Amino acid sequence: MQKLRYESPSIQKMNAGLMNKYGTRTEYEAVKHIDGVPVKSMIEQYGSPVFVISERTIRRTYQSAVRAFKTRYPKVQFAWSYKTNYINAICKIFHQEGSWGEVVSGFEYRKALGNGVPGNKIIFNGPEKTDEELVLAINNDSLIHIDHFEEMYQLIDLADKLKKKPRVAIRVNMDTGVYPMWDRFGFNYENGQAWTAMNKIVASGKLQLTGLHCHIGTFMLSTEAYAVAVRKLGDLAWNAKTQLNTVLQYLDLGGGLPTANNLRGAYMPSADMIPSVDEFAEAITNALYNIGFNTDELPLLILESGRALIDDAGYLLGTVLANKRLSDGRKATIMDFGVNILFTAFWYEHKMSPAQDFTHHTEDMVLYGPLCMNIDMVRSSINMPLLNRGDHVVVHKVGAYNMTQWMQFIQMRPNVVLIDESGNTHLIRQAETLEYIEQMEILPDYLKEINL
Repeated sequence: MQKLRYESPSIQKMNAGLMNKYGTRTEYEAVKHIDGVPVKSMIEQYGSPVFVISERTIRRTYQSAVRAFKTRYPKVQFAWSYKTNYINAICKIFHQEGSWGEVVSGFEYRKALGNGVPGNKIIFNGPEKTDEELVLAINNDSLIHIDHFEEMYQLIDLADKLKKKPRVAIRVNMDTGVYPMWDRFGFNYENGQAWTAMNKIVASGKLQLTGLHCHIGTFMLSTEAYAVAVRKLGDLAWNAKTQLNTVLQYLDLGGGLPTANNLRGAYMPSADMIPSVDEFAEAITNALYNIGFNTDELPLLILESGRALIDDAGYLLGTVLANKRLSDGRKATIMDFGVNILFTAFWYEHKMSPAQDFTHHTEDMVLYGPLCMNIDMVRSSINMPLLNRGDHVVVHKVGAYNMTQWMQFIQMRPNVVLIDESGNTHLIRQAETLEYIEQMEILPDYLKEINL
């Protein structure tokens, strides 16, 4: 049996923070396995820290979301949001399940093509698209979502030169009752800008107006906001039919569905605040039926959800480096991972679990990363069992954005491992090395010699 470390008692300033009706006590269980694979063995094989992705969880989460919508509406298509996690193995799982690709850059567009997604099943979003990227998308018959008038004129000019008529939609921003409004992208509904854009597209004769797109926010907690979005997009679609003689083929509701991660500063746990996928599906599909289209004219519903489909499948395994006491008496535990790779620690109070047996004495503590920056705080306050140097922890629900927004800062990015449905582990992204980091550097000849 491992000998427990003794720590002398100390008088501490109380830093419990504000109480809420849920209290402050958390019950912990050791997480020694993920999908039947021992945490300790994965750390021994792949190092610490290491990201671990559960293929089983991805597929089950995706299938459940698809079922929630398709049992309520006859025409539904999911498109995997590449910016959420664009490791090829992850994208391939979603594409195997039937998801199209949704991209917001030329870089992501080429990744989707490289992953075997047919061009006509790639949605190209985002405010920056070069001529070269648009020509590639036009030649591949992709769905191009126009963000601003300059892009619309750019597309008209390219279409005229190529003698092709690309399929386009416009991104619409609107007031859905959730503030602040996401009005930085797209054409506004309330001031008539969206309707003007639609008129110009149809009048040009150079582009096929095939759909409407919106993305009303992120980590949305209001089902009614999506119903409002459908009603406003539906109004534009109905006017397109009656006034422009154009029947739109699809309405793209974007993403933004939440996960059970706890938001920083939230009064209640997210699990008690977030609606279920079924509740979102009910609100969205009911609003679609009420637009007024005949059954044979119902638009295809496209969903670009990312976070809600991948977050639960991701884990970060790490190791305790040291413990110390801060000047105010709080316990501080230093981990071997920081905000450089756990980027979502800026947004969430991630659930942390010990990966080994522990005493049931707990203490409020601060969890820091190893970076030499004061902002490298993984959890500003968490009540956890005492952790010793060399102990392992499991960070939960980290599948979204960490492997796309992580950065090489002081430390290099670690291995990423996939656990398949049979319980086998696969290295799907190698840890970075010094040689990898320096391969893009060019050293001028006059700096090659130094004299110290």
